[in-house]
Order: sequence, then C-alpha cells, then structure tokens
Amino acid sequence: MSDANISYLPSAGLTYDPSDDKYWDRSALDQELERVFEVCHGCRMCFKYCDSFVDLFDYIDTNHDGDVRGITDDETAKVMDSCFQCKLCEVECPYTPRQDHEFQLDFPKLVHRWRAIEHREKGHGLRETLINDPDLAAGAARASFGIANAMNRVSAHRWFLEKVIGVHRDKLLPDFASSTFESQAKKKGRTKADTGHEAVLFQTCYVQHNEPDIGHDALCVLDANSVDVACVEGLVCCGMPKWEYGNLDAVRRQAKKNLDALMPHVESGSTVLVINPTCSMMLRQEYAELLEGEDRARAVRLSEAVADVSEYLWSIRKEERFNEDFKSSPGPETAYHAPCHLRAQRVGFRARNLVKKVTGKNPLAVIECCGHDGTYAMKVEGFEPSQKYGRKAFAGMKDADADVWVTDCPLAAVQFQQHAGKKPMHPMTVLARAYEADGFGPGSSVPDAEKEDS
Repeated sequence: MSDANISYLPSAGLTYDPSDDKYWDRSALDQELERVFEVCHGCRMCFKYCDSFVDLFDYIDTNHDGDVRGITDDETAKVMDSCFQCKLCEVECPYTPRQDHEFQLDFPKLVHRWRAIEHREKGHGLRETLINDPDLAAGAARASFGIANAMNRVSAHRWFLEKVIGVHRDKLLPDFASSTFESQAKKKGRTKADTGHEAVLFQTCYVQHNEPDIGHDALCVLDANSVDVACVEGLVCCGMPKWEYGNLDAVRRQAKKNLDALMPHVESGSTVLVINPTCSMMLRQEYAELLEGEDRARAVRLSEAVADVSEYLWSIRKEERFNEDFKSSPGPETAYHAPCHLRAQRVGFRARNLVKKVTGKNPLAVIECCGHDGTYAMKVEGFEPSQKYGRKAFAGMKDADADVWVTDCPLAAVQFQQHAGKKPMHPMTVLARAYEADGFGPGSSVPDAEKEDS
C-alpha cells in the first residue's frame, strides 16, 4: 500500500449531484469513499449513531492496520448497507457543505450515491417493489377489504412475509385504512381545485393510507386558527422509500406527480404544509438536489414554500387569530420525541412549543433516534438493530413518567408503541383534542379559574 497521506480535501470525484455524469462514475465514487473514510476515521465523532461507523472503524483498525486503502468492496458494502439515513451524522458533522467547510463531507449523500450506482447496475428485487412503494401496497391492502390487516396478525402469514419479502415476522405493522385520507377529505368538501389558498396540505402516504385521522386533526387545528387550508388531489408518496434503495428514476417520477399537483398552488402563493418530517425533508431539501431540468427549477420554488405544519402554526402565534382557547389538557407532564428528519431540517421543535401552550409546562424533550427510519425497522436485517439504536429514546420517554407522549413522526410512534409500550400522539392530535372539552378523557377539561389565570 502507498505511504502517501490521503488528503482530507475534496477529491476529483466529489459530487452530490446526480445530474452530473461524474456522479455515476464508480471510479470517481471510489476516490470519494477513500477520502471520506479517512476523514471519518480521523474524527470518529459519529461512532454512536449507527453501525456504519462502528464497522468502518473496526475494519480499518483490525483488518487493515489503520490504512483506509485496505478496505475491500465487501466491507464497503457492509458500511453502506448499515446506514439507515437518519441524517444525524450530517446534523452533527462540522465538515459539511451546510457548514460551508472546505472538506464538503456529507456521509448520507455519499451513501445514497453508492446505492444509486448499485441500483442502476444491479436493479432491484421483490422487496423493494412491495415495501418501498406505500401507494402500491396500500392499494392492494384496500382491495382485500380488511383481509390484509387481519392476515398481518397471523403468525403463518408473517412467517411467509419474512421468507418471501424480508419483513420481520415480529414487526408491528400499522393497519391500512379502509379508505384514503384524500377520498375522505373530498367527501367532506375539503379538496379544492381552485388556487389562492393560504395553505395546502401534503398529507403524506402514511396519513393517506394508514392513519387518516391525523390529517383530519391537522385540518381541525388549522381551521381553529383561521388558516385557509385546502386539500389537493393526486398527491403520491414523496419517494423517500424508493431513495432508500437508490432508485432515482422512481423518485423523479413520484416527485414529478407531486410537483404537477402542488405547483399551481405554490405559484399562487400557498404554503405547503407537511405532516410527516421525512416528507417535508424530501420536499424542502431533497427534490431540489435530485431532480433535473425544469423539474429541478420547480422543486427549488416548492422548497421555499414548504413548512412543517407545527412550524407554520408557531409562525402565526403572535397573530390575533392564533387560538389558545384550550378546553382540555393532557396534564402538565408530557414527553416529546424530536424526529431525526425534523432535526435535519433545522426548523426547531415547534410542536414541543405548541404542546407547552396547552399544558403550561415544557414537555421533556427526547432527541435520540428511535431507530425506525423509513422501512429499516421492518426488514429482517434491521428489526433487531433498530431496537438497539432506539434504546436511549425508549428509555428517555419512559423516564419522563408522562401520561401523554408526542412525536411528529407517525412511524416513530409505531416504534415507541412496540418497544416502549406506549404510542405517542401526533402534535396535531394533541391540539385538536385540546380544543375539545374532555378531549383527553373525563376530568381533562381546563377549569374556568385556570383559564382565567392563564
């Protein structure tokens, strides 16, 4: 092996732009892998986030006597496959483009680049087709008229799912709703074809197919605060599940559908309010970097109009219309989990602030990763590690000794439900209930004297 030092500065292979031909050049990628591995090996700040870094440091130290250039292709694949795109290493890394550092290091994007090349060269299998397409899976489940939900509780069926598509037999899977949020909203007259509304809702595929009530709670809260909000027909999954596997072509197809549906509203001045942090991250950050041509230009305009729904409510808190007439409370002790992909957007924990408006006391904040991360916790190879990565988050929520837990991420809520014994509410559900008398059960109404004192 060469005795020459490996420069920490960007190699000739650096690019995070899939529209750049160099992005798809494996030799160029290899230059960046060697450089980034060397920087990470020298820094080691991210050892605690996932096994990508644990494995990387172990390979270099144990197998290759400290020389990054000894890393094999199989070892690289193991490092890349262990990343579940929580983004926390990028959030904490001091060497990123976001920090305007000369090293220009973004480990999650490097992983995506590696996966995109792998996908282009090798294609994908049955598992990606099924579990990384929520719209397809949910459509098939609805066509079963409830049989899919029942079968997901049958051990023999779960064994079959594990063997055929690699979904762990013990993973708690959310039920599919009998009808979509979009169809329910349309029946209620909430879907508008005209433009010019203050805001439009991007409900996300989880709310669309699994828990439409979260979307209705969001509408209820926005109505209570006099936000002119409309629902939009034709929205699809943001594409993150496909991007987990590096399927850029599928991401671009799905992004185009969402752009076609949303851009008339954006051009008329509407804010796009997103319920799930992963989806707001895709619309706010990823689309503008992954798309090309006119779609990229449209994605840039969209990114400027995107807001997390709690973020938007907090932005109007000083306006007269902001509604603090809460009629019930979950009690003073609550716990709030901050999702990784919300942290990646650096918009602050606005849902936590909103819950404090209801209870009068700051919720205990837990900012550790829960380990779910898209479809990672569903897979055979990810189910048990996801529990390890989420252990601190589970313990943190339990230590709060709170009756009500809150998180902006519906999938994180499923993870806590299974591994910590309690399912957190979405902040929009907390607020929607707070506007109702006894919204949290008998005795939860806020006494008149307390209202006057507040």
